[in-house]
Amino acid sequence: MGRGRAKAKQTKVARELKYSVPPTDFDALQRELSSNSSNDTHEDEDRYEDPYDDGYDDYRR
Repeated sequence: MGRGRAKAKQTKVARELKYSVPPTDFDALQRELSSNSSNDTHEDEDRYEDPYDDGYDDYRR
């Protein structure tokens, strides 16, 4: 027994996390969105490109 206080505290913390709204820094968000250009997107795609892909599909329909 004696688990009541611990459970109540866990429930309180869970409610605070679920329903709290953290402040949003819109200036930082705007800087982050404006700093990404189309060139950055292509660099990210190249980074995840499969080096073993020969361009052909290995399955047949």
